Amino acid sequence: MTTAPARAHLDLLWARGRALLGTPTAIMGGAMSWVSERTLVAAISNSGGFGVIACGSMGPDLLAAEITATQALTDKPFGVNLITLHPELDALIDVCLRLQVGHVVLAGGLPSGPSIRRLKDGGAKVLCFAPAVALARKLIRLGVDGLIIEGAEAGGHIGPVATSVLAQEILPAVGQHVPVFVAGGIGRGEAIVSYLEMGAAGVQMGTLFVCAHESIAHPAFKAAFIRANARDAVPTVQVDPGFPVIPVRALRNKGTEAFAETQRRVIERVRAGELDQKAGQLEIEHFWAGALRRAVIDGDVETGSLMAGQSVGLVKEEQPTRVILDTLVAQAEAAIAARAAEAAHAPATAAAPVVADPVS
Repeated sequence: MTTAPARAHLDLLWARGRALLGTPTAIMGGAMSWVSERTLVAAISNSGGFGVIACGSMGPDLLAAEITATQALTDKPFGVNLITLHPELDALIDVCLRLQVGHVVLAGGLPSGPSIRRLKDGGAKVLCFAPAVALARKLIRLGVDGLIIEGAEAGGHIGPVATSVLAQEILPAVGQHVPVFVAGGIGRGEAIVSYLEMGAAGVQMGTLFVCAHESIAHPAFKAAFIRANARDAVPTVQVDPGFPVIPVRALRNKGTEAFAETQRRVIERVRAGELDQKAGQLEIEHFWAGALRRAVIDGDVETGSLMAGQSVGLVKEEQPTRVILDTLVAQAEAAIAARAAEAAHAPATAAAPVVADPVS
C-alpha cells in the first residue's frame, strides 16, 4: 500500500472524529493549564489538529480575551475546556456562545443537563469525559456530541483505570452512538491506529505538545520533559483514605513531596474544625494551581508541579507543532501500509488445529 491509499484508509478510520471537529486529522490537543493558551492552541489548529484552550480558573473576562486572541491567530476550528465546578460556569458558557466557539469540552466532573443544553442550543458542539460505561451512556442521553476517555497514563488529574482497559470497556459499548476520543499515554501514530481500529473516532494528546516550539512553557520546564522517562511520571499518593484526593500524575520532584505534606496539614485543619472538607479540597487544588504556574511560567522545576503523562518518555526534543503532527500522521500511515503489505504476502490461512481441552 502506497502513502496515498494508507492515508485514505486512515481518513476512513477517523472520519467521524474529523467530521465532528472539522479538521484534517482527529487529533485533539489536551487542555493543559498555563500551556494550552492562544499560541499553542492556534498552532495545533493551523497544523491540522484541534487545539483546545484550557480555561482552568480563568474568569469570564480573561477567557474572552484568550478566545479573541486565539481567533486572531487562526481561522481553523478550536475548542475551549471548561471546568464544570467553576463557580462562574454559566458566565463562561455565555462567553463561549457570544464569541461563537464551535466546540466546548466540559471537564472536572459530571456536567449538568442544563449546561449541555445551553451550549447545544447556542450552536456549540459539546464533548465530555467519560470514566466509565454507565457515565458514558448517561452523557449520551444528555445529548453530548462526543466523548473523551482518558486513562491513568495521562498527566495531571487522573482516574484509576488504564487507557487500554477503558478503551476495551467503553468503545464497544458506546462507540457506535457518538464519536469517542481516546487519551492517556499516546505518543506515536501506531498507537493512534490501534485505537481507531478498536472503534475510536480520534485521540487526545497533551504531553507530546508541551515541548512544541510554540508552547510558552519555560525552557526549564521543557528540558525536564526531554530528560524524563516514562517511569519518572508518577501519581501522587493519597495520605489518608478518609480524605479522598484525586491523584495527579507529574514528574517526581520536591513538589510531589510538598504535596504529601500539604495534604497532611489540610487534613489536620479539617479534623480540628478549622476547615470543612470542601474548603480543604479547594485548598489542595489551589496548591496544584500555584505549583503548576511556578513550573510552567517561572521555570521552578524543583518545587513546582511538573504535570506529565507517561508518554513523556517519548518526548526527545523541542519541535514545531506541525512537525509533531506530521510525524504522528506519517507513523500512522506507515503502520497501515505495513499491515497491508503483510496481508498481501501472507500465505492462505490454513484451518486452525483442533486443540483438546486438558484432562482434569
